[in-house]
Order: sequence, then structure tokens, then C-alpha cells
Amino acid sequence: MMRKLLAFVAILGLGLALASAWLLHDWQRFVDQPVNPDSELTLWLPSGTSFPALVRQLETLGLASSRHWHWRVWPRLHEPALRAGEYRIERGLRLNELVGVLESGRAVEHRFTIVEGWTTARLRQALAADPRLAQLTREMDEAELMRMLGCEDCPSEGRFLPETYFFTRPGSDQALLTRAFNDMNDALAKAWAQRQPDLPLSSPEELLVLASIIERETGQAAERARVAGVFTRRLQLGMRLQTDPTVIYGMGDDFDGRLLRAHLRIDHPWNTYTRHGLPPTAIALPGRPAIEAAANPQDGTALYFVARGDGSHHFSDTLEEHNRAVNRYIRGRR
Repeated sequence: MMRKLLAFVAILGLGLALASAWLLHDWQRFVDQPVNPDSELTLWLPSGTSFPALVRQLETLGLASSRHWHWRVWPRLHEPALRAGEYRIERGLRLNELVGVLESGRAVEHRFTIVEGWTTARLRQALAADPRLAQLTREMDEAELMRMLGCEDCPSEGRFLPETYFFTRPGSDQALLTRAFNDMNDALAKAWAQRQPDLPLSSPEELLVLASIIERETGQAAERARVAGVFTRRLQLGMRLQTDPTVIYGMGDDFDGRLLRAHLRIDHPWNTYTRHGLPPTAIALPGRPAIEAAANPQDGTALYFVARGDGSHHFSDTLEEHNRAVNRYIRGRR
């Protein structure tokens, strides 16, 4: 009887040992095999995502099975702390490596570029069309937007610094506008503190207006300070700025792409052909180089400039010389 009992115990022990060895082998195979063997994938984890919820996401991708015992046992052994965000998962990651990424908080970075020379309206259109951003300001008018930014009496034009901004999801248009607004304030404060003495400008806001005109007048980096010098001397002499981009801005939707001589005679607050001084607001979003040029214009004697047609300008000291340049570069081109 004792022999039979010992034999049974030995067989049972062997069976348990074999079962344990098989389970260990099967478990090791599970933890060693890539979760996503074939391709890179992107996972979006909302706040409070649990491991079972992660498994369900993987299940929809055909990469896991919530019914399989491995997926139920694993979190009891490791207690993962998943962090919300959007993650790019490289091909071939094992489960512990994948969870390590989801615990790291190193979410995918997206970028949004505000282009130099855009208007605020164009910026808001681009934000509204971006599906990666939660739309929190789309229905706000200008007054509501600026009140949200803490600048209730400020016009919105020109108040957002052109840069490439990085964000992680969930991002919002409000967060991006707030960053661009604060960055513009910082850029203006720095340029104002480092401006040339005796500029014909009374505030950082006037610096912003002048910088926006410079931004729209030239895309040539080497010309910005020179263009700024022309406008600065005109302001100092009491001459009208006579710059086409301000007229175009004031026309709004009535501008069809062709600026006619008749348009220059239509008086409105932004028409620098009919009015002296700076227009009442900026006309575009100026970048840092244009702001720095407005604060530190180049010395010289030129009071006029005209586009050559290749992106550069011809600068003139006298009206006579300017008229000759206009005949050459504008009328001759026509």
C-alpha cells in the first residue's frame, strides 16, 4: 500500500513539475514575444486608463486577447501606472517595454507653426482646421478672446508671435494662443528695452505696429533694418508712411488681389497715404527679426523704396530718384 502511495505521489509530483515547467515556458514565451511584431503603432490613453482598458485597445488592433490568462495575470505581478497621452510604439516591443513607454509620460509631440505675416484671422482659421486641437476659442469673438488672454482693451491683430509650437495631446487652441500671446509680449518687452534712443515710437504697442508693416513690406532678412530705417525717418520728418500693405489691410475682404491708384485715395484708418503716423493697429503677425528691426533701424538717408520684382527693393534718397526707380521697376515691368 505504501509503495502505491509513494508511486502516486511521485507521479503527481512529476506531473506538477512538468506542468510548472510548461507554464513557466509558456509565460516566458508570452513576455518575450513582441506585442506589435509587424509595424509601429500609436496608442491614445485617456486619463485614468487601466491595464484592462489598454488590453481592450490592443485587442481591437488584433494584438491581445482579454480572455487569455496571461493578460489577466501580468498586471497583478507588475502593477503598472499608465500615464495619459498619445504614444508612438516602435515595432517589436515586448509587453514590459511597451508598458515602460506608457508609464514614462514621453508622449508624442506635435507641432503647429504660426507663419510670419499671417493675420490673426488667418491664424484662427488654421487653428480651427487642425483636428489635433480641442477647439475652445473657435466661437469667441475678438473681445472675448482678448479678455480670456487678460488684455481686454487690446486689439488682437499682431499679438501672437510667429514660431513653431510643440504640444502633446490633448492640446487646445486656447493653450497655443496663450503661449503665442505671452511669447509676443516677451519679445516686445525685450526689443523695447533694447531699442535705439530717440525712436519716434511711444510704446511697445507702436513698436508692434511698425514691426508688422516691416514684416509685410519685405521678406528679405537683409532688408528689414533698412526698411525700418526708411519708415523711422519718415515718422521723424512728419511724412506719411505711404505703404501699400496698410491700405490692403484696411480694405479687408474688398481687396481682390489688385491694388489700384484709386484705392490709395480712399480714406480709412489704415490708409497711410491719406493719414499721417502709424495705423491704429498692427496689420499682421511680425516675427522676431521684424520686431528687432523696428527697434533698431539701420542708419541712412533713404526715404523711399520700390520693389524690384525679385523680392528685393531699390532704395532712394530723393523723390526724383524714386520716380525714376518706379518708372524702371513698376511701369517698365507693366
